[in-house]
Amino acid sequence: MTTLLVVAKEPRPGRVKTRLTPPFTPAEAAALAEAALEDTLRTVAAAPAERRVLVLDGESGPWLPPGFDVVPQCAGGLDERLAAAFAGCDGPALLIGMDTPQVTPELLTVDFDGYDACFGPAEDGGFWALGLVRPDPDLLRGVPMSTAATGAVQRARLVAAGLRVRDLPRLRDVDTSADAEAVVADAPNGRFAAALTRLRTVGSR
Repeated sequence: MTTLLVVAKEPRPGRVKTRLTPPFTPAEAAALAEAALEDTLRTVAAAPAERRVLVLDGESGPWLPPGFDVVPQCAGGLDERLAAAFAGCDGPALLIGMDTPQVTPELLTVDFDGYDACFGPAEDGGFWALGLVRPDPDLLRGVPMSTAATGAVQRARLVAAGLRVRDLPRLRDVDTSADAEAVVADAPNGRFAAALTRLRTVGSR
């Protein structure tokens, strides 16, 4: 793997994880987002790669580990921003978001042998990972994002381009409080799990 890309937003209250409010306050939702982002970045740091890139909407903070290049997200819809992230790569690249803190280095150690692309579906109908041997921004432009059909449309776009697609395990994005609880049940030892536990404790007082 040449490049691992993480597309993320700065975890500021009111800008991230708005579907977590309620039951959480905007500040609490931002704290959960920061923990998810930190888990994700630390996992990417532990996975094999020649280059690690954070494609960021906002400013970096103390949650950013060493070893990452930070590039700003471009303007436009999510499809344009993801396309631009791939446009900055000149070799094989795997892109993920900040919504799957349960991801592991093993899941990010993708072998493209015999494949042109890899695709990680999400339970909500989207996708948590997209890998391309030859990054082509046009494979993403125009794909409707944040819908129940996003993943199916994106995968069909890869197949229509004649690419051999390897499917990765299905993961659950953290969008709602129910998602957060389910993810922590599967991955109880990360920073995200610790942050949710703290908020549960505060809420029970």
